[in-house]
Amino acid sequence: MSGFLRDGTLAGETIGILAGWGRYPVAVAEAIRRRGGRTAILAIRDHADADLEPLADVFGTVGVAEIGGAIEFFKRHGAVRTTMAGKIHKTKLFGRGAWIRNLPDWTGLATFWPHFVTRHRDNRDDSLLGAIAAAFDARGVRICPATDFAPELLAAGGVVAGRSLSARERQDVDFGWRLAKELGRLDIGQTVVVKDRAPLALEAIEGTDECIRRAGRLCPAGGMVVVKVAKPQQDLRFDMPTVGVGTLESLAAARARVLVIEAGRTILVDGAALTTAAERAGITIVSFFDAAGLPAEIEIEQAA
Repeated sequence: MSGFLRDGTLAGETIGILAGWGRYPVAVAEAIRRRGGRTAILAIRDHADADLEPLADVFGTVGVAEIGGAIEFFKRHGAVRTTMAGKIHKTKLFGRGAWIRNLPDWTGLATFWPHFVTRHRDNRDDSLLGAIAAAFDARGVRICPATDFAPELLAAGGVVAGRSLSARERQDVDFGWRLAKELGRLDIGQTVVVKDRAPLALEAIEGTDECIRRAGRLCPAGGMVVVKVAKPQQDLRFDMPTVGVGTLESLAAARARVLVIEAGRTILVDGAALTTAAERAGITIVSFFDAAGLPAEIEIEQAA
């Protein structure tokens, strides 16, 4: 369901943002304000960008497992529709003393207990994020896709930056797309790095940037193809594939040559700056629509 009225505005509605790391929450907040909405921004402690606070009509901070506190904040400020945007550094959750630094409140404990303590543990991203969304919904706060409020952030199809793919690169794209979709189906990660149809790195808990940099260490000659796609079972409310200038920095450091993303299911943050950075670094970014798990056989044209 769209977040807009018929005239494309939010007409003063307060939209909640549960904000993690990166520029994505900033871009969503800017889009909401452009459309006449108000923002109730709740920054996840030790993650969110300092640039968020000036964009907030109301602002607060919360621990990553303080689910009850987050729900109470949004309800208190009239944000019955909220969205999740930004990365959670999962590696921090597995460090020494992580439970002490990230103690859940009572609602968080009730939400996560079946996943962490019972005999059939399930700590996959989809399961944990789905449990959070269910806890919000049960208490009258609906989690919505961020693209309900900022649809312009979705990648269109075509060449985003650089040139068309060579036949050899296209083979790597087909190979990498299959791997990435299978990785996503298993709810492990979204990104794979390949060269000459050999898998160099597959994303897990470390995240996209470190996956790319690891591939660069394994293949210092560079020239890799990086494929980042949505999971086949992707819940559009959270964990959408996101690409920004930071991703380009990782690609350049690894000497990767091509980034392939999924059109209509990937967020491009600061799109103009992203395109400029890619052109300067000599990196091609190509966006494909999904077709039965493979890139669609489309005529690639320069994206508008």
